[in-house]
Amino acid sequence: MKRFSLPDLGEGLTESELVSWRVAVGDHVELNQVIAEVETAKALVELPAPTAGVVTRLHVEPGTTVLVGEALVDFAPDGETAPSPSVPEVDTAEVDRPSGAADREPVLVGYGPRTASGERPRRRARSVGDEAPAPAQTAPISERARPRATPPVRRLARDLGVDLGTLVGTGVGGRIAREEVEHAATGLSGQLPERARGAGAAPAGTPEAPATAADGSVRRPITGVRRRTAEAMVSSAFTAPHVTEFLTVDVTPTMSLLDALARSPRTGDHRVNILTVLAKAVCIAVRRTPAVNASWDEAAGEIVEYGHVGLGIAAATPRGLLVPNIARAEELSLFELADAVADVVRTAREGRTAPAELRGGTITISNVGVFGVDAGTPILNPGEAAIIALGAVRRQPWEFEGQVALRHVVTLSLSFDHRLIDGEQGSRFLVDLGTMLSDPAMVLTMV
Repeated sequence: MKRFSLPDLGEGLTESELVSWRVAVGDHVELNQVIAEVETAKALVELPAPTAGVVTRLHVEPGTTVLVGEALVDFAPDGETAPSPSVPEVDTAEVDRPSGAADREPVLVGYGPRTASGERPRRRARSVGDEAPAPAQTAPISERARPRATPPVRRLARDLGVDLGTLVGTGVGGRIAREEVEHAATGLSGQLPERARGAGAAPAGTPEAPATAADGSVRRPITGVRRRTAEAMVSSAFTAPHVTEFLTVDVTPTMSLLDALARSPRTGDHRVNILTVLAKAVCIAVRRTPAVNASWDEAAGEIVEYGHVGLGIAAATPRGLLVPNIARAEELSLFELADAVADVVRTAREGRTAPAELRGGTITISNVGVFGVDAGTPILNPGEAAIIALGAVRRQPWEFEGQVALRHVVTLSLSFDHRLIDGEQGSRFLVDLGTMLSDPAMVLTMV
């Protein structure tokens, strides 16, 4: 037998939440076939099978937080005889299979319990009325009794606040039915909550349906990327002393450059925009003010100035804010940088960001201008010394060559960690960015 445990996904991540299984007990899998999805503090990650063989045990349910090194699944590798489990390992949803199909169709399993706090969820008790709860990180699911119910019924019970352990199922094999959960909820509150109607299992990897109260207020569970982002931002805000500076500049020359590039055959399919130009300007300005490309190592009592730029690009995704980064961004040409920025943003929005792309960031850009925002006070990505917010480019009256003219104007916002960066350094870096955006030819004086 071969046991597969949660691997170290990098950058100090010690736990992940199991989102969904792509296999069920008895399924045959091939080497590197995706068997599960887990959500880390930064990304949704697909886990490949470490061996070809038959799944013999699933140790945890979706919705459970799993520590690195904790068992996930057991296999009987090809060439070995797989034991027949005496009880189902994890409840699975029924699926229709075409007649004559040789392989079993992988199914997704139900959602497990979540906790309102940041603590790791505890395992269920061994049986109803058992005074000694099962300790965390111990027996697998198949070795302890638990209420039998389908994934939709489990989710309905969680939504309605019904403890399945207090119910006795009347279905086949003691399975708890939907009606029994609804009856229990009615007994608790006197009436069935409106949100019980139509409640069922959500697709794997999607946010749970919000709960709507009678007064119209909506409650959504704080899970996944949203919870981790909140924890990271609170930690950053109350650890690093933030300072934010603003600079509004006339970027008409840059907009003219972008128009010329759009017409040039040399540009080809590369999407060069003002974000691309700012990204290139950041890589150049970092050489002149290396303090902004650094981190504070409290444990070592050192300031680390990085030799390369891991350029983070803040991306709004359906799952929350992600900051994938472009490794060694300073080595890329303008066209290469344009392709890299477009790729990391697209990949993040599609939920395909690899863990490696979320590690090694050294400085971040947040393009708030795409939302029509002029400026803001961005919070540092944890472990970084600076973050730049790019505002919306607007046509407005501006002083130009002694007269007032309509010009393209944008505001840059720079937040930095005042432990690492003095006001003079932060101001010089911000002015360098503004200089390059207001007159791209000035790059020749900085490289």
